Amino acid sequence: MKTNRLLFALCAGFFSCASIKQPSSVYTHPDYTVEDVRNEEIKRIETLREKDTVQALWRAKLLGDAQTIAACEEAVVAEYKQYLEEKKWYDARRLYQSLAAVQYAGLPSLEKQAAELNALTVADVPGLANTAAKAERRATYISGTVTIWVDRGLKVQNGIGFADRVIGSGFFISKDGYIVTNHHVIEDLVNTRYKGYARLFIKLAGDSDTRIPAKVIGWDPIVDLALIKAEIDAPYVFSLGSSEDLNVGDRIYAIGSPVGLESTLTSGIVSSVDRKLFTVGNVIQIDAAINSGNSGGPCIDENGAVQAIAFAGMLQYEGLNFAIPVEYLKAALPALYSGGKYEHPWMCAFGHTKRDMGKDTGLEVQYVMPGGSLSRAGVQEGDVITAVNGQPVASLEAMQRILFQCSSKVIVTVRARGADGTEKTVLAYLADRPKNPGYRMYNSDILANSFVPIFGMKLVRVSTSSSRKYAVQSIIRGSIADESGFSENDPVDVQGVEFNDDRSVIYLQAYVKNSKKGYLDRSVGMPAPLDSPYYF
Repeated sequence: MKTNRLLFALCAGFFSCASIKQPSSVYTHPDYTVEDVRNEEIKRIETLREKDTVQALWRAKLLGDAQTIAACEEAVVAEYKQYLEEKKWYDARRLYQSLAAVQYAGLPSLEKQAAELNALTVADVPGLANTAAKAERRATYISGTVTIWVDRGLKVQNGIGFADRVIGSGFFISKDGYIVTNHHVIEDLVNTRYKGYARLFIKLAGDSDTRIPAKVIGWDPIVDLALIKAEIDAPYVFSLGSSEDLNVGDRIYAIGSPVGLESTLTSGIVSSVDRKLFTVGNVIQIDAAINSGNSGGPCIDENGAVQAIAFAGMLQYEGLNFAIPVEYLKAALPALYSGGKYEHPWMCAFGHTKRDMGKDTGLEVQYVMPGGSLSRAGVQEGDVITAVNGQPVASLEAMQRILFQCSSKVIVTVRARGADGTEKTVLAYLADRPKNPGYRMYNSDILANSFVPIFGMKLVRVSTSSSRKYAVQSIIRGSIADESGFSENDPVDVQGVEFNDDRSVIYLQAYVKNSKKGYLDRSVGMPAPLDSPYYF
C-alpha cells in the first residue's frame, strides 16, 4: 500500500473544519443461545426474506434454526424458478450457486444444473462466442471501431453558447451492433446526479457525417466498462483475445478517435502488466500513443484480437498510457448484457498477501468490518483465507480474480487458517461493494479500529477523560501511516477527521510525537483514499 502523495497537494484548503464522529453502536456477535436474541434474529430474517432471499438464507444458516432455513430455501427456490421462466440465466445461476454453497438437499432435483446454467448464461452474450481472430488488413480492423458521441446540448460561458459533447471510442463485439466502450465516456447517461441533457450517438469509421442513435445496456464504474447497442449491421466484429498472453515488450496496437481524429491507429509495446490503478485488479501500461477521445477503443495484437481496452492516458507524460485487460471485459459481459449497473461483490474486509519464506500462502485478514459478511461468518483479524468455493487463494490478486468471477448477492464458502494453524470453512455472503469501502468501515466501527484499513495503523485509547488521546498499537508495513513516519507506541492526539464532498478521501488532523522524529511534538495533516485494492 503506497501513499498517494498527490493527495497531500490536493487536500490543502480542500477540507472544512474537522470533527470527530463515532458510530452510535458497533455490531457485536449475538448470543443465539439466548431465546430472546434468537427469536429477534428469526424476525429479522423473515423481514429480510421479502427483499433478499439469498441473504436471508445465509443469515438463517448462521443462526442454525432448521425451520427458518427450510422457509428461506423454499423462497430461494421459488425465485430461482421464476428466473428460469423469464430466461434470466445470470440471476438464476446466482441463486443456484447459493443453494449449492449451503448444500441444499433438493439441489439435484432442480430443473437445470450447474453446467447447463453456465452454458445458458454465456450462450447469447455478445463477444463470448466469437471465433478466433485471423490476420486482416489494418483498414479492416479500423472499420470495426466507432466514435462515441455524447451530445450534452449547449454550454453557456460568458454569454456565449458552445456545443457541449463527450467524445470517446468503441468497438463492435457482435454483428447486430453491440459495442464496448468506457463507462466514463457514457457516464452522464447513467449518472442519476446528472440532470442535464444527454443523447448517445455513434459514428462509423469512414462516415464522420452520420450520427447513429445508440443506447446504454450495462455499465461498470469500478472497471470503467460499458456495453452499448446501436441498430446497425456491424462492418467488422472483433474477437476477444487474452491479456494473459501479453508480456512486457509485446507489440500492441491502439485504435480510436484521439481528440476527435477518427480512425487513428497507433502502435507501441506493453510496458507493464501489473499497475494498480483499479481497486479490484491490475491494469496494463502501454506506450502506444493515447489521447483524449481514445477512451474505450480496442488494443489489439498482430492478428486483430482485442487484448485490452484503452481507458486513460496522462497527457503531460508522453508514452504513459493504460488499458483494461480483456479478461475483465469477458468476466463482466454476462452482467453487462443482463442490463444495468454491474455490482461488484465484496466480503467487507481488508488485507494483504501472506508470505512465508518468500512464498505466497494466502490472504491475511487484517480487518473485518463489524456486521459485515466475514464478521458474521466468524472470520477474525489474523486469519488467513486459503480458498473460496474450493478455488485456492494464495494471494490478494487470486482473491480479486475469484471475486471478479462471482456475482454479488450470492453465498460462497470460505476456507481460512487461524493464527493457531486450525482450519475452518464458513459461509460468506457477497454484498454489493460500496463506492468507497473505507467510508463504510469508518461509519461502522470505532475510530481506533477503522484506522487500520484507512491509514494502516491501529490505535488504542490511553485516556479515560479524553476521547482524543491514543497511542499506536500496530502498524501495517508499507501503509500510509508507515510511510508517514508512525511507529508503535507513538502518542497521537486526534484533533479531527474530515471528508471531501464525494467521500472518496479522508483527512486526519492530529498532534503526534513520532519516535522516528525524536519525539518532537508536531502537527500532522494526513489524507488517505477511501478505496484501494486491499479492500475485498
